[in-house]
Parts: sequence; C-alpha cells; structure tokens
Amino acid sequence: MCGFVGFTGGGMDSATLIDSMIDAIRHRGPDSQNSYVDDGIAMGFARLSIIDLSGSVQPMSNEDGTKIITFNGEIYNYQELREDLIQKGHIFRTHGDTETILHGYEEYGAGILNKLRGMFAFVIWDKKEQKLFGARDFFGIKPFYYATMNGRFFYGSEIKGFLPHPDFVKEFNRDKLPDYMTFGCVPGYDTFFKNVWKLKPGHYLEYQQGELKIEKYFEVTFDMDPDKTMEYYVEEIKKTFEDSVHAHKVSDVEVGCFLSSGVDSSYVASELSRVQKLRTYTIGFDDKRYSEDEGAKMVSDELGVENYLKIVSDEEYLNNASLVQYHLDEPLANPSANLLFFVSQRAAEDLKVVLSGEGADEMFGGYNVYKEPLDLASYQKLPLPLRKGLAGIAKVLPRFKGKNFLIRGSLPIEERYIGNSNIFPYGERESYLKGSYVSHRPQTYTKPFYDKVKNLDDITKMQYMDMHVWMVQEILLKADKMSMAHSLELRVPFLDKEIFALARRIPTKYKVSKENTKLALRQAARTRMNEISANRRKMAFPLPLPEWLKEDLYYDTIKEAFTGPIGREFFETGKILTLLEEHRAGRFNHSRRIWAVYTFILWYQVFFGSEGIAAKESSQKGKELSHE
Repeated sequence: MCGFVGFTGGGMDSATLIDSMIDAIRHRGPDSQNSYVDDGIAMGFARLSIIDLSGSVQPMSNEDGTKIITFNGEIYNYQELREDLIQKGHIFRTHGDTETILHGYEEYGAGILNKLRGMFAFVIWDKKEQKLFGARDFFGIKPFYYATMNGRFFYGSEIKGFLPHPDFVKEFNRDKLPDYMTFGCVPGYDTFFKNVWKLKPGHYLEYQQGELKIEKYFEVTFDMDPDKTMEYYVEEIKKTFEDSVHAHKVSDVEVGCFLSSGVDSSYVASELSRVQKLRTYTIGFDDKRYSEDEGAKMVSDELGVENYLKIVSDEEYLNNASLVQYHLDEPLANPSANLLFFVSQRAAEDLKVVLSGEGADEMFGGYNVYKEPLDLASYQKLPLPLRKGLAGIAKVLPRFKGKNFLIRGSLPIEERYIGNSNIFPYGERESYLKGSYVSHRPQTYTKPFYDKVKNLDDITKMQYMDMHVWMVQEILLKADKMSMAHSLELRVPFLDKEIFALARRIPTKYKVSKENTKLALRQAARTRMNEISANRRKMAFPLPLPEWLKEDLYYDTIKEAFTGPIGREFFETGKILTLLEEHRAGRFNHSRRIWAVYTFILWYQVFFGSEGIAAKESSQKGKELSHE
C-alpha cells in the first residue's frame, strides 16, 4: 500500500512541485519516494514496500516507456493474470502486482478492471495519446480524489497532497455543513474542499485535452437464491472466506490482524492463525464497561495467538483528536476513527500489514438496525392513516418509551433510514447553524440508491444503502486514513469480489432475524471458534466518550472550542453550549452531537485556520519553494 499524487500540464518547475506534494503524503509510503515528469504530467509516488521489496519501483513504465503507472493497493490474483499476459506475449521486468495492471491495461484497456481481485486506486499516463486513465476498486477500499483547477487536473490518494501546488485553490465548501451535521461525514462524492471530488467506487475516469469522462465498470446487485438451504450457504461461506483470507495474506512481509471481541475480526484471526504464526492487536480502556480487551483475550487464548493490547486514556484520545482529523482529510464525526488511529499506531511498531473485519456487516447483514423491519412488521399491518395519526400525536408529546417506534413505524424505509448515522435530523440541524445554507434533504443522497433496489425487501435495501454511503464515506475512509497515518497496510478480506459473489445470493432470512444478525456468517464462524465468540453482539460505540465528556478536561477543552472564533462563526453558541451542559448534568446523552460539532471545529482549524497543521505545513513548503 502506498500513496500517489499528480497533476497535468507543464509551465512550472514541475519536478520541485511534485516533490513537495509527495512530501505531504509521505506517511503513506516512507520506504521510497519517486516521481515522473514530462511536458504533459507530473506523477508522484510514496512507497510502502510489501511485495517484490527490491523491485516494483514506481512510477513504473512499460517496455517502450509510452505508458507510466502509479498504483495504491494490492492485487491478490496478480500471479494468475501475469501468466495469462505472458502467454499473450507481454514481457515482465518485476515480480509484483503493479506491472500486471500496466500490461493488463495494454492488453485489455478498461476491461482489465473486472479481471482484478483486490483493492486498488491507480492512474496510467499514456504519453502517445496524452491521456490519463484512473480507476478505483469495486467497493471503494482505496481513496481517489481529483480536481480540475486553473487548467490543470489534480489527482491523488489524499487531498492534502494537492495543497502545496500554487494552482490548487483551497476553498471551504460551506454548503456541505448541514449534510455533515446529519450524516457525521460528507455524503455523496464531493468534499468540504470546493471543487474536489471523490471518484466513485467501481468507476474509472479518462482525462484528455481538458475533457474528463467518468464511466462505471462495476455495479453492486443482489440475486438471492431462496432454494438453497442455510447449511449450503454456511459451507459456501466457510470455503469462500478461507480462500479470501489465504489470498489476502500474500505478502513478502509479516501479516498480522486487528482483533476486537466481535465475530468479524475473530473469524479473520481464526482463519489466519490456521496457516501462520499470528500477532493480533486490540484497543482497550480502563473502564471495562466499554473495553473489548477481555473478549479479545478470550479469542486470542482460544486460538493460541499473541495479543497486544493498547490502553487508550482520556487525555491521549483528546490530545490526538486534531491529528486524527488531519489524516482523515475530510471531517468525520465517528469517534471510533480515533481508536483505529491508536491500534494502527501500535501494530505499526511491529508490522507493515494487518487484516481487519470491515465489510462483514454490509455483506452479511450485521448491523442491529437491520432487525427494525422485522420488529415493525406487525405494527405496519395497521392502516397507514392510523399510523400517521399516532405518529403525529407522539411527535408533540414529551419523550416516552415507544415514541420513536410510533414515529418510525409510520414511515416507509426510504424515508426513515438514511444510514447508520442521523446525528442532527433534517429540520432540526439548521437551528444549530449560524447563517443560511443551500440545504439538502438526506433523501437527496439516498433516493438514487433506493430507486435501484425498489423491488427488494427492506433489510436488503438497508444493506445496499450502507454499502454505498456508510461503508464508503465512514468505514473505509477511516480504515485507509488511520492505518496509513502510521504507514500500515490494512486489508479487508470480507470486501472481496468472490465474497460478494456469494453474499449477493444469500436470502435475507439467512442474514437477519429478530434475535440476531449475520446468521449464516455466525454459523460458519462457529466451526472455527467457540459459541460465545461467534454469537457476541456488536458494540455500537465501544469507548467511554459519553463519560469522558463529563470530565473537566473534556468539558473545558470543548467549551473553549465552542466559544472560540470557529465555533462562533459556524454555530449558534447558545445551542451547542446547551448540548454540553445537558450532557454533563446527565440529563441527556448528547455525546454524538457534541463530538460532531467539535470534530468539525478541529478539522476546520487544521486545514483552514492559520495555526492548523496543514496550514503550517503549506506555509513551510511555500517558504522552501520560494528560496529554491
């Protein structure tokens, strides 16, 4: 895993500029940094050596030097593809996966994408045609940003890589703030940096002579087969997942594993431990109500693997919050991102590669909220006008048990479910914001996805939604950015094209019941671990943030931010201070709302404040360039 950055066009000292842009993402690839520059393009690369350690230097060219590639990710079937391409006459100079993509593009063009098995984002520059080809993997595991400014096309693994270039215009995309308040992230494929976009998963782009074309090459679809039995699917999961873990362990360096108390990472660790000696890494807290270390220790003892525990203190968590937002590039209100930062930091002391359990919930139906359609089924048999009337009464009454049930039960899935986050609901969020905004209903982002699966059951609709919003914009964003902050490659064997080819066929009844989630996956996992580990319920926010926010350290720090210049510029001070006071008094749990506001303030300070991390780095780079 590595990082790339680049821009089209000449007319400046491109070699110096691209070097400064590489420096901004050096954490993604500390082993070596290289570039390629001609009159049409400047391509930069920072390498974390995983496969073919002494070879596979990037940017890499083909035999005649007419095509040059930079690639971030891993291709797990590259050896089979390599043999196919050799049979077709291609000559290889290295033993890694990068050259396989390059020759595959020569042979198949964009058709190579659906032949790949892995996680990837890459660009290929065609010198003859003066055309840039770029692609992002099927599920969006690897990031890919792009922008067109001042006649140049910028692309890269992280937005911060664009900042040193004088033609890149850093401008805050203010109208995304209401969306962030609801989703806790930036939904869709634009960003908080105006005119900077994310390439969609399963898409590729071509940029030539100032024209940008984007095409889809992969579509997530479901084709459930209800005629097969639960036992059939359990056996298929066992075989397919074993194969996926085996494929994802391909490396010339040691591979470890993150381990929580949940079934997903436990299943990964179990499979990996069967074929190699294994080191696992876990986050914990002194407050055992929130800590997963005891469950993780039970799993590691059962598997006979080493387990390294990182205890995170309240002070350490708070003191690193700005650095977390810096590495994320995009503000993210999910407090578990900070935990991933710390467990990655600990694992990187020993390793370059870890496997993790991301994607299992989306593939196999793991979120507890997926049980809601089953819980509401009987109630929704009542006539809609009656349910609407009861919901109307409930809305005006004070909080009571069942209020949310009555309100949500009156709504179709397309209106009530926008994903795993709904921090400040639409209609309420603007009261916390200062000024006017171009504000969009959450359904602006969710309706296009629901329209594609209108004939499927509600639980599958929720899965589809989460695969395109929550998973991409939150789960995979933090997985990549937090691991790469410490030069650690994180691989996700549940997000594999062969796993999805199976998961898309599993009927809903084998995924979710009123009692539990991931039914078929848990049965498969039981053959590899004990009953307790296989059935352990998912912990939504396993950290003591609600308690920490009541402490003087957090209260004083966040209050200062809320009443500071950024807080006053964007938020109604009295409203956000009320959240802080009510939470501290124990009247309500406002932890998610407080953290969403606070992390935005931190992010804005980092990238747009004069004393922020990115601003300081950009200023220093500018001084260095001006003296050269």
